[in-house]
Amino acid sequence: MQGLMMLTYQAQNPNLQPSENKTPSYMQALFLFAGLYAIAAGLGGMRATLAAHGADQLDQRNKSLISSYFSWYFFSLMTGGLLATCVMVPIEQKYGWSTSFFILLFVASLALCTFVSGFSLYRYKRPSGSPLTRIIQTLVASARNIKVLTGGSLNHDVTELLLAGDQSHDKFKFLNKALMDQNIDVAQVKETKSFIGLLSIFVTTIMMNCCVSQILTFSVQQGNLMNRTIYNFTIPTQSIAFVPIIISLTFIILFEQFKKMNKHKDNSNNKFYKPLFRMGIGLALVSTSMFVASIIESKRLESFKNGKTLSVFWLLFQYILLGLSDTLTLGGMIEFFYSEAPESMKSICTSLSWCSSSMGFFMSSVLVTLSNSISGRFGKEWFGGKDLNHSRLDLFYALLCIINILNFLLYVYFAKRY
Repeated sequence: MQGLMMLTYQAQNPNLQPSENKTPSYMQALFLFAGLYAIAAGLGGMRATLAAHGADQLDQRNKSLISSYFSWYFFSLMTGGLLATCVMVPIEQKYGWSTSFFILLFVASLALCTFVSGFSLYRYKRPSGSPLTRIIQTLVASARNIKVLTGGSLNHDVTELLLAGDQSHDKFKFLNKALMDQNIDVAQVKETKSFIGLLSIFVTTIMMNCCVSQILTFSVQQGNLMNRTIYNFTIPTQSIAFVPIIISLTFIILFEQFKKMNKHKDNSNNKFYKPLFRMGIGLALVSTSMFVASIIESKRLESFKNGKTLSVFWLLFQYILLGLSDTLTLGGMIEFFYSEAPESMKSICTSLSWCSSSMGFFMSSVLVTLSNSISGRFGKEWFGGKDLNHSRLDLFYALLCIINILNFLLYVYFAKRY
């Protein structure tokens, strides 16, 4: 809210806005970026905790209820994205930034009041120290004792662990040496093992978000160069971006209805209900969407060379695949990281899904720069033309397809070991 208030004030105050065709002053730029970074910091804190806080209010023994909660949580996120693109963007274009910021500030204030009103009803889990500190302590202790033979020198907690037949003892065995430190207990080692195990899954999801960034960015540029006319009506390029959101919303509704229809059956062995399996399907669809996007872009370039313009509706194929992939992967990630996290690390592990999204968007810029630089050394830069008609986006999509296939195989390996 603080960031929105700053942006709203700046939109109202001419002194904080640069003159037309003028470079903004240091103070004007500082005020703008302060507001944007305040919003980013607030969103980071909210997304890291909101999903886990909501799930904490439910019966943890009811796995089906927890799964449905995360589906509808993701549904609400997609609904917000749909309202932003369908409602707020037209309002901003017609009435200006000031009006749109006022509306957003009012909605944010209403949401805050609604959230605060439930303080007396929420279930709270009191924090017991920093889990990251405990992880670092475990890693440091295991590193110190890495060369020490584990004959009979482990403390009594190790014996208890072995007698209990805990399966985690066989994973990341080097961390067991941290138990030679009397200040490290079994629970601390288990937390560290669980977190490292989740990191292997987390790393393989970054490329999916990288592809989401690429398609959302380049598809708008592609659409501007394609035939967007239907019955004398020109379709705005941004309108096509609604398709993945609509696909996501529709899939969630159908998925939850399917679960409701089969709630009396034993679905414990149904793989599709398991988030790890859904994430795998989503990552496979990402590779497929990149392959389809490469074929469509190649077809568009061929039409351009022949003096024709390809219909913008060809982009729907990659958008549909992208929408399904995003729903299966990101929705499954949030549920998986929460359900598999230790009790003291629910929020941190749930936030990994948003870290994956952020890192994917950063990586997309790196990939474009690297591919452009390397391709330039072997001839012509893939993005060296004045627009996409004189670039090789099709080859870039093909490269992403290959990378995602390798990434999917890596995911399958980690998922089977998990």
